[in-house]
Amino acid sequence: MPLKFKDCIEKGLLRKIPASEDNAIRSIDKAESWLKEAKKSFQGEAYDSSVLSSYLAMFHSARAILFIDGYREKSHACVARYLEDQYVSKKKLEKKWVELLDHHREIRHDDQYDLSFYSSNEEAKEAIESAGQFLQRMKHLLDFRKYK
Repeated sequence: MPLKFKDCIEKGLLRKIPASEDNAIRSIDKAESWLKEAKKSFQGEAYDSSVLSSYLAMFHSARAILFIDGYREKSHACVARYLEDQYVSKKKLEKKWVELLDHHREIRHDDQYDLSFYSSNEEAKEAIESAGQFLQRMKHLLDFRKYK
């Protein structure tokens, strides 16, 4: 049974911390760095690395939202559950972004753990495009002057 937001809180997979704009900004910076890494890997035809780096760009973008709200994750899946509960349900974020994050998290999992899984050129290209769009949407959601 998939995790729900409530499960993430009860199991300590999401926990309250002091809200931090500084950590949110650093997480966005990290996301941008991972996106650059994804593009470099793609150019070098290292498609698995490109897909992993693209996902990490998305993860750190979403993680910035948690930092600004005063949360810390202990589970990648719970980052998506947080966005779903705190933003999608309140109409502050479109559901497609959470679905995109979940989709790429699952690909990342297959890429890391499935011995027969290899990313293609097309998958890597799509992952980079998705990560770039996701990063921009998270920046807009954060609404920092630095990123306008």
